[in-house]
Amino acid sequence: MNISPDPNFLIEMVYMRMPFGRYEGRWMTDLPVTYLEWFARKGFPEGTLGQYLATMYEIRTNGLDETLRPLIRMRDANKCRR
Repeated sequence: MNISPDPNFLIEMVYMRMPFGRYEGRWMTDLPVTYLEWFARKGFPEGTLGQYLATMYEIRTNGLDETLRPLIRMRDANKCRR
């Protein structure tokens, strides 16, 4: 079985807003670490949303935020044009 990463996963995650809860409407990249830690303890939701949250948890807790900066700048630049 050959499982290859989706090259659009990070882009889609950066453009995703939290669909429910205390931080509904916030960009996935702007969720507080404490909220991501709560999900890590309680369990991430099923499906793509859970994958995004788990990925953000890993990025934030490992200090890899800078890896997303170019995508966030692209998102914010596109948002200004709309």
